[in-house]
Amino acid sequence: MRLPIIISAGLLLSFGLNLPVMSKSPIEIAESPASNNLNLKRLEKRLEFNRRFWNRQNISNYDYTLSNSCFCIADARGPVVIKVRNGQTTSITSVATGKPVNPEFFQNYNTIPKLFDVIQDAINRQAFSLNVRYSARFGYPTQIDIDYNSQIADEEKYLTIEKFQEIQ
Repeated sequence: MRLPIIISAGLLLSFGLNLPVMSKSPIEIAESPASNNLNLKRLEKRLEFNRRFWNRQNISNYDYTLSNSCFCIADARGPVVIKVRNGQTTSITSVATGKPVNPEFFQNYNTIPKLFDVIQDAINRQAFSLNVRYSARFGYPTQIDIDYNSQIADEEKYLTIEKFQEIQ
């Protein structure tokens, strides 16, 4: 008679001790606000380093291909070729058609300095998840993945910057 009571008490105690761990997934525990803040500070230092590195090179004429994987209309995804001359965007054309696209869809991504601003904005807004890769040669971002809020679906941004070419 005592054995079932002891087993039941042991199980209840065991579940009770594990309740806080069971209430959150391992991902939520690993990405708590404290660890996320430390990660954002590290990302901000990398951003500052790479922005200074880019600016020191004084590159004002360049082309690059941008893809925007987002929950948005197809025309806003690209890939597109962005041409910048004297620091100003001169054209944005579709890779698929070679025709100009609506520049409003890419106004936040149409120069390298604006891409740095996108990263800074994600840091300022304390994005839930922010992953950035930079070019070792030039310092510009080559991949920007942002999830602003883990509780909201389809607001993420995934930008890919490739085929960068400095124009003399």
